[in-house]
This record gives sequence, structure tokens and C-alpha cells, in this order.
Amino acid sequence: MKHWDITKRVLFLALMPAAGIALLLAVYFVSSEIRSLDRSLRERGLAIARQLAPASEFGVFSGNREILQNLADSAMHEADVAAVTITNIDGAVLAASGKSMGPPVFTDHIAGLYIAMTEQDDALNFSAPVFQSQTEVDDFVQGRSDRSGASLKGKILGRVNLELSRVGTRDHKKSMILNGLLISLLGLLASALLAMRMSRDVTIPVRRLAEAVDQLGRGCLEVRVSENSGGELRTLECGVNSMAAALQLAQERMQERIDEATERLTYQASHDALTGLVNRREFERRLEKALATSHAEGRVHALCYLDLDQFKIVNDTCGHVAGDELLRQLTVLLQSKVRDSDTLARLGGDEFGVLLDNCPLQQAEIVADLLRQTVKDFHFAWNGKPFAIGVSIGLVPIDQETGSLDTVLGCADAACYAAKDKGRNRVHLYCAEDGDLVQRQGEMNWVARITRAVEENRFRLYYQTIMPLQQDIHEGRHFEILLRLIDDDGQIVPPMAFIPAAERYNLMPSIDRWVVSSAFGLYWKIFPECDKAQEDPYPTCTVNLSGPSLCDEYFLEFLKRQFILYKVPHKHICFEITETAAISNLTKAMDFISEMRSCGCRFSLDDFGSGLSSFTYLKNMQLDYLKIDGSFVRDMVDDPMDEAMVSSINQVGHVIGLKTIAESVENDAVLAKLREMGVDFAQGYGVEHPKPLEDLIALQGRLSV
Repeated sequence: MKHWDITKRVLFLALMPAAGIALLLAVYFVSSEIRSLDRSLRERGLAIARQLAPASEFGVFSGNREILQNLADSAMHEADVAAVTITNIDGAVLAASGKSMGPPVFTDHIAGLYIAMTEQDDALNFSAPVFQSQTEVDDFVQGRSDRSGASLKGKILGRVNLELSRVGTRDHKKSMILNGLLISLLGLLASALLAMRMSRDVTIPVRRLAEAVDQLGRGCLEVRVSENSGGELRTLECGVNSMAAALQLAQERMQERIDEATERLTYQASHDALTGLVNRREFERRLEKALATSHAEGRVHALCYLDLDQFKIVNDTCGHVAGDELLRQLTVLLQSKVRDSDTLARLGGDEFGVLLDNCPLQQAEIVADLLRQTVKDFHFAWNGKPFAIGVSIGLVPIDQETGSLDTVLGCADAACYAAKDKGRNRVHLYCAEDGDLVQRQGEMNWVARITRAVEENRFRLYYQTIMPLQQDIHEGRHFEILLRLIDDDGQIVPPMAFIPAAERYNLMPSIDRWVVSSAFGLYWKIFPECDKAQEDPYPTCTVNLSGPSLCDEYFLEFLKRQFILYKVPHKHICFEITETAAISNLTKAMDFISEMRSCGCRFSLDDFGSGLSSFTYLKNMQLDYLKIDGSFVRDMVDDPMDEAMVSSINQVGHVIGLKTIAESVENDAVLAKLREMGVDFAQGYGVEHPKPLEDLIALQGRLSV
């Protein structure tokens, strides 16, 4: 039963009690009726015998057989009477009707009537005595003769024998049993039909509910069931529909959120979060499509690579919030100058790209210059401070002869940097025969060359003396460690040829590690036999560190290990960082300086004054030296403005407690002017040209002899 469906279970539960009750009722009524038939047959036989015995008294007494025969024949007309015989006291048959009867054997006597009765399979036999009597009839008393027939006064004259057939009764019994069974079957059928009708009213709604729940479980939330039942079923139907509606609404809302999130993620994957422009990835995808149309259909497009001028000044002096706002405002301006079919993208930092679709070179030059002029005319102000912004643009035509995506981007990048090299705020058209661009593209290969140089140990260390200018300075000798690279052909490559590429492609941390490790390893080779009579015989060595190294969380631990490994005295090492690196990474720079100064190291700030420098942060940085940018020092004798800048920086440095170092000192006139101003140190070609560090080792060897 546990595997039956609900219809079978309802039918079983409805039919089993009905079948049992119908069967019990049929058995009860049939058995009662059968008993009633047997009783009726006996009573009828007794009644006939009671009537026939008194009526036969005269015939038996008188021996009138004719009367007795008539009585016997008339008795045969009664239902179920099979035979009648009337005998005298001696047993002689006086009259007989029906089938012949043998001498009856009676086993039962009816009390009070002296009527004997016996039962056989097919018959009931009755024997009633015929009395000789006088009958006193009381006409006023009714019912007495009914009960006993007559007063028994006299002797027995004979007997009346009566046989009743039980065949009819048996047939009647069979008929009753069949009718009972038929009625029971009809009742069961009616019950089954009623149960089926009732089960349909119950099981069909339940089945619909089960199917609906199953479909809901499968995710078909549009399913609904009809609410035409009553009672608890209607409550269930309403509940399932409400649940389905709620689930469908929740799914629709969830799907809307998923669609929105997907759309947002898709948008974010292809757009810049700050400006809303397409990002580099999407820009390159569209550029590849443009290249395909140029190669296949001969269409002409143009690519503009934009790099903002002086953007770093805004970031360094006003913070990234101001820089972000500048980029957003410029985005609105630039978008208004290009067509809807063109693509303006932010490629990273302050770099933008413009893909001019189906645009001849002549028209592209006009658009590029319009973009340049738009940026030039834009005046950005932050907290009341105005800033003039420019843009350098590299323009590359795209036609059937144009190479791959990387080639086009490389050409555009090279053209953009060529524009910067030629004075900025200009458009430079890429030309394959342009020598400057060929050189710039060669510089882009510095990544592989620098990596190979590190692996092949082709970097060399140089040194340059930092000379004290004032007589009261007793710090001993002071050198700055400089870096050079030996090219594949053995030529010396100056740092400004590869340092910009190394900074751009994040190679400076590796280079800085090589410089520190090499310089520390040579320290004791350079100064093995110092004059121990001097109070502090060891010189101070200045080592340059880049901004990325200050931000490298592992560089500080590397540096500490190098001090332990080479046992270099901390107080004779001065680390030099540029003003730009310090401001761009001010928090990390201050933490780095504080950590290393606690060990005894000194720090120098390089190129101070090259940007719109802020003297405020100098008070919070733990520095020892302030290097005045060479652009002011070089022409300070002839340029009063440069002289004023050098004097101001020197005075501020001294007020803060820093010693000042002037860079790019190229002649004695500048040296004299610096001494007059009170600048503490000088460095440049006018003091000493950079020399290989091996020369210093050899010099120390000669001095020690």
C-alpha cells in the first residue's frame, strides 16, 4: 500500500468499510429471512394439520371414505403440500392424496396438540391425532378453538398425516441468497462509484497540487492551480498559488539584480571606473577591429595617443583627489570634441587614446590639434590654485600597410614621447623614417636589455665626490654612488638612457637591490686601511633609491640583511631619494626613513625645487641633506631668478636643520657664488667627473702605501 498513489488509497479506504458492512448486512438479512421461511413453513404445516384433524373426525368415525378423500384432496391445494393421508387407529389408510407416503417416524412432538413432526432433507412431516370428542362451542368466547381446536374429550380414532415439500422453500432461499449477493454487489458498485466521485473531488486537487509543487521544485515558477475546491483543499490551492507567485516575483527580482550586476560587471570590465571611458582592454579590442577592416576593406583610420603634461604637479601638490577631478573634467571636454563613432579611452594614469574611425590622415591631424588646443585652453583650479595643463599627442595613421596591434600601440607611444621630447604640448605624426621615433622605439626595448644586463652582471658602479664648501664642515670624504650600464658592444650607457624605461616598467627595485648589494660588498675593498688616527676615517657613501623601492614591502628587510651580511657601518651610508618619489609615496617614504634612521643611516632629498615644491612636508621628514636641483644651480650666476631660488632653498634648508648640496656645479664662478650663499656642499663636473669605483679602490691602495 505504501507505493499506491492517492487515488488507490482513497478508494481502498472508502470501499473496504462499505464492503464489510454490505457483506455483514447481507448475511444478517439473508439468514434472518431463511429462518423466517423455515418458521413459516412449520407454522403452515401445523395450521393445516390442526384444521384437517378435527375435520376428519366424522369421516373416520363413520368410515366415510368419500368425505375423507375430499378433505385430503382439498388439503393438496395448500402451498407446498406434497401428500396427505388419513388413517384409522389401526393405521389403515382411509384416504390419501399426493405422492405415496411411508409410515412416518416422528421425532418431535408439538406440546399440547399431540402433533408429531419430523424433518427430512426435502420435506416436513406432520401427524395429528383424530379424536372422538364432543365439542362445546362458546359462541361468546373467541379464540379458544383457535388455540386448541376443540376440547379433547374422547379417544383417538385415527391420524392425519401431512407432508410439506421443502423444495419451494429451498428455491426461495437460493433466490434470497442470490438477491442478497446481487444487492450487496450493487451496493458495493454504488459505493465504488460514490467513492470514485468523492476521490475525484479529493485526489484530483491533491494531484494538481502535487504536480504544481513538483514543477515548482523543478524551477517552473509560472505554474498555478485552479482554486475551485472547498475547505482545506482551497486553502492549500491558494497557498500554493501565493507561494508560486512570491517565488516568481523573487526570481524576477533576483534575475533583475543578476542582469544589473552582469551589466555592471560587463561595463566595469570594459570601462574605466573614474572617467566612465572605455578602458585599455576594450580600446585594444576596438583597435584590433579597426585594423581588420583596414586590412580587409581598405578603410583608413587614425590613432591618437595622449599623455598629459604637468599632470603630476597637480597630483603631487594637491593630492590624488584633485588629480581625479582633473581627469573627469578633461574627459567631458575631450568627449565633446570627437564624433560618436570615434572611441575615447583612458589607457591608464594620465594617458588617453582616441580611435578616429574612417578618418583620413589630414582630417585626423585637425582633430588631434583640436584636442591639443582644448587641453591647453583648459584651466584647472583646486582650492584657489590655478594649474596650466598641456598634452603631448602621438598620431599614427591606420591603413592596409599598418602592422599588428602591438606595433601600432608601440608607434603611437613612441610618437607621443617624441612630442614630449620636442617640448611637449604638441602633436607628433608617426613616420617610419623618423630617426627620433626609431630611437624612442629602441628605448622601449630596454626592458629586455635591462633584464639581460642584470643577469649578465653588466652594470657598473661609478662614484662622484661631494665637496664641502664651508670650512666648518668636518664630515670627511663624501661620495655618491652612480650607476652605469655596459651595452652589448661594450659602450657605457648613461643612466638617463635606461632609468626612465626601468621606472616605467617597474624594474627599479631589482636594479636598486643590485646597487646596494654591490656597493656594500665593495665597501671594505675600497677602505681596507684607513687612517685609524683620524676620529672618523671612513667616508660617507650616498646610494640612490627609487620610489618603487620605497613602496616595496620586502625591500626594507633586504636592506637590513645587507647591513648584517657586509657589516657596513650604518652611519656612513646615506640614502638619496628624489623629491618626486618622496612626495608621491610620502607615508611610506617617511616610515622607511624613520626605520633606517633609527639604525643610524642618513638621508638626502634629491632634485628639490624641480616641481612646485612644498616646504611644509620637509618639517615632517627626517632628512640630513637637501640637494638643490641643478636646473637652478647651472645658470644661477647669470639668472637672478635661479640665484634667488637657490638662496631661498638654502635658507629654508638651514632653518629646518638640513645641510644643503648644490647639484650640476660646472665652473668656479658657480662654486664661488655657492660659498658666498653658505651652501654646504657642491657636486658636479666643476668639482669632479664621475669615475669608476674600481679607480677609487686603486687610489686607496696607492694612498695606503
